[in-house]
Amino acid sequence: YYPLNPCYFYHISQQENILTLPVAYLKGVSAHRAELLQKELGIFTYSDLLQHYPFRHIDRTNVDTIASLSPAQEYAYVAATLVSTQLVGEGRARRIVAKFEDATGTVESVWFQGIQWVQKLLVVGRKYLLFGRLSFFMGNPQIPHPELEVFSEEKSQGKQSLEPVYPTTEKLKIRGINGREFASLIRQVLLLIKEQDFPENIPSAILQEYKLMDRIMAMRQIHFPGTEQHFKQALRRLKFEELLMAQIRVQLLKMERHRFSKGFPFKELGPLFNEFYEQHLPFTLTNAQKKVIKDIRADMATGKQMNRLLQGDVGSGKTIVALLCMLIAAGNGFQSVLMAPTEILATQHFNSLVELLKASDINVALLTGSVKGKRRKLVLEEVAAGNIQILVGTHAVIEEKVIFKNLGFAVIDEQHKFGVAQRARLWNKNTLPPHILVMTATPIPRTLALTAYGDLDYSVMDELPPGRIPIVTYHKNESKRPEVMAFVRQQLEQGRQAYFIYPLIEESSKLDFENLMKGYEEVTSFFPEPRFYVSMVHGKLPPGQKETNMQRFVKNDTQIMVSTTVIEVGVNVPNATIMVIESAERFGLAQLHQLRGRVGRGAEKSFCVLLTSSKIGKESRERMSTMVATNDGFKIAEKDLELRGPGEIEGTKQSGALNFKLASIINDRAMLEVARTVAEGILAQDNALELPQHRCILNYLQQIKGKTKWSKIS
Repeated sequence: YYPLNPCYFYHISQQENILTLPVAYLKGVSAHRAELLQKELGIFTYSDLLQHYPFRHIDRTNVDTIASLSPAQEYAYVAATLVSTQLVGEGRARRIVAKFEDATGTVESVWFQGIQWVQKLLVVGRKYLLFGRLSFFMGNPQIPHPELEVFSEEKSQGKQSLEPVYPTTEKLKIRGINGREFASLIRQVLLLIKEQDFPENIPSAILQEYKLMDRIMAMRQIHFPGTEQHFKQALRRLKFEELLMAQIRVQLLKMERHRFSKGFPFKELGPLFNEFYEQHLPFTLTNAQKKVIKDIRADMATGKQMNRLLQGDVGSGKTIVALLCMLIAAGNGFQSVLMAPTEILATQHFNSLVELLKASDINVALLTGSVKGKRRKLVLEEVAAGNIQILVGTHAVIEEKVIFKNLGFAVIDEQHKFGVAQRARLWNKNTLPPHILVMTATPIPRTLALTAYGDLDYSVMDELPPGRIPIVTYHKNESKRPEVMAFVRQQLEQGRQAYFIYPLIEESSKLDFENLMKGYEEVTSFFPEPRFYVSMVHGKLPPGQKETNMQRFVKNDTQIMVSTTVIEVGVNVPNATIMVIESAERFGLAQLHQLRGRVGRGAEKSFCVLLTSSKIGKESRERMSTMVATNDGFKIAEKDLELRGPGEIEGTKQSGALNFKLASIINDRAMLEVARTVAEGILAQDNALELPQHRCILNYLQQIKGKTKWSKIS
């Protein structure tokens, strides 16, 4: 498949490590082109170029006729003659429109960029091969910005049937680096590499057991496959390699932490824990809560630093687990800190802890940006003296001025909202780093959690406390608004309270703000004073006013809260039994689930109404159906992952574990589980990768060290 003559590369091929050579060494890559490849696609070396994989292959033996093109097709590949070109528009709207025809019909193409380059290429009366994404306008087929080459009967007969199509950018296309040029450059590199340049990194026993293609063969076949089957085998091999190496690296990080990270040993539960558990615990713990506490207790007794992720759905009782663990710390003579991302949530945690501990001899303090002057000074002094056993706050708790007498346990709530550097400051608050418990109320599918957070010990609470009544969710469109308002009135007349939530994607968004104000007026007209009173909360309100309005709702001085998503976390009003989410199609699943969790916190049956426009897209409709069908945050997270992909799920962007070129933790979950099992087996047998059969893995990991973004999550 590689018809290029390699003779002119001879002086390069003598290099020891050919894959580290800059792409500028390749024929056809000038210094300017090399710079563009770096800037546009991060391609610096031959190795980077080989890992610029095709996103599909065109079957060159199967050219479409124009008449056969249909909206069901995603891509089109036609051979047609150019019959006309036209330069239309001005400025940014300037474009070339070209019409092509074959014996069966006509197709139109348009170029908005690289116009000068396209003009030179297009000659009326010449036959071309066009490939690109297919669309239809007024029933007529269009291929905007197609891959384009002059048709040659001789060439087309000699071509291999499956030709790769590579992702590129408009800037690269303008410089002539289109999909075909990528194929030419990659062919050059594949001609040069030998087996020693691209050594195997998976032990032969595993290759045989899972029937995996050799590494160098897979690299050739992923780009230029002999058949569709060859391509599938190459893809399977390279995906498995990515997943296996990711799992080995994550588990090595975890083992290294367990081996070297010393921590304070908490040898006993202590009287504070026992007294609270036996006399003041307001409800019976679920089995899931008991298991998590047992795991944490075992971690903290080892003399190693604990680093544990606690994942629980909305209302699963993470706060009580954190409190019981802080009581263990206090009973062993250590202080604890709970860090939350917002003042609202920090204050909520503080109030909850004070209420729970009112009969205990434990001092709890709050430290946020709003705590100033003498009050702040007093808190800092008491923390330094050790008189405060539990400090709750925002990122203010990690400032340099905050000095603990003996910090031993730290809880980070919604950790994805803190940067790595912020979280790391907690480690320096004592001679040994405190035990770390990371909590998240955004359920993450197990496959994602084990990949993104693989270097943490992992606990999950998927059991809600007894007595929780599932929230009933309805999806209604705008035409049903009077019916929805009547239902809200019915709840209010029973003495309940209601939320109306409006999207405000950016606090500066003028249109969203106007919609919120209009919504407020609409709600007050439906529910006039003095029968009902309405509070409003949004990001533009001064903090004092926001807090006052929230407290009025908490105390039932107002029966309705009109709000943006600022109430997503941190508001606990058991008497609120109904939530109406306006323009629900504008919210993601995770956020809808978090918002819904603000109701259903008391003993009464609760409701959530998702109000959308009558015309919504397929994906929005799927989101609404998922919310109506289940209250299970883990099922919702699975669907969210399926719809949006891992790159958009909160918190995962910090993890290099998701930077896969080919593998997808959505579509390749079964393969991920296999890779994890294989990685565990390898490391259980040989955790230093010193055995001869594992040397290939060690060599590969040393070679790529520092090239991918990997860091400890906490």
